[in-house]
Amino acid sequence: MKLHANVEGNGFPLFILHGFLGMGDNWKTLGKEYADAGFQVHLIDQRNHGRSPHSSEFNYTVLAEDVKQYAEDNQISKFSIIGHSMGGKTAMQLACQHPELIEKLVVADIAPKYYEPHHQQILEGLTRLEEAEISSRKEADQLLSEFISEQGIRMFLLKNLNRKEKNAYGLRVNLSALKQNIEEVGKALAEDAHFNGETLFLKGSKSNYITDEDKKIIHQHFPEAKIESIQGAGHWLHAEKKDAFFEASISFLKA
Repeated sequence: MKLHANVEGNGFPLFILHGFLGMGDNWKTLGKEYADAGFQVHLIDQRNHGRSPHSSEFNYTVLAEDVKQYAEDNQISKFSIIGHSMGGKTAMQLACQHPELIEKLVVADIAPKYYEPHHQQILEGLTRLEEAEISSRKEADQLLSEFISEQGIRMFLLKNLNRKEKNAYGLRVNLSALKQNIEEVGKALAEDAHFNGETLFLKGSKSNYITDEDKKIIHQHFPEAKIESIQGAGHWLHAEKKDAFFEASISFLKA
C-alpha cells in the first residue's frame, strides 16, 4: 500500500505517525520544528486515515509493513520514528519486526500492553456525522457536540471533514473499517517482540495511558528504553505541551 505523506526539510529521515482518527497534518507545526533542527521529516498518513488508501484489513502487522514499504518506495534504509498512541503501537511493532530500519524510537503516551476499546462515543458521533447531510463545519461541530463535550477533541476530529461537493462534506477516515477492527487498536505487542535499540517513551503526567506498573512491560520489550514525563500534559501531550515535547524528543534524537 502506498501511503500518503508530506515531507519537509533535509537531513536524516524522521518518520512521524499520528494516532487513531488523526493524520500527518496534526503534526505540521512540530514537523516544521524538527525540519528546522536538521531532519527530513515525513508526516505519514496511516492506512484508512488522512489521504492514504482505504482497506478492510487493519492491524499493527499490516500498519508496520505499510511504513516499511513507504521507506523502500522512498529508498530510505534507516530512519528514526516518533509515534503517538496508535502510531506509537505501529512504531513499536515496526521496530520489533524490522529493527535494522530504526535508528531511534520515540513512543508518545502508549505502552505495549492491551487497552480495552474506549472510543465508542467518538465513533458513534462520527457515524452520525457520516450519515447526516452536513453542509458546513459549524453544523458538523454542533452535531458532534451531542456526543463529545470537549471542544479540543471535536476540533481534532473535524480535521477529518472533507468537502466532497460545493455544499456537502464527508469524512476522510475509513470509518467502517476502523469500527470493524476496533479491537485491533488496543492489541498488545506479542510477548516475544523485542527491540534492543535506543528508545524513549514520553508520557503525559495527567494521562493514565502509561502507569508506573507499565514500566516493567516496557522494559521487557524495550530493554534500552528511557521513560520521561511531560509535566501538565494529558494524552495529546505533543499538542498540549508542544515545546516541552519537542525539547525532550529532540535532545534524545540528536544525542
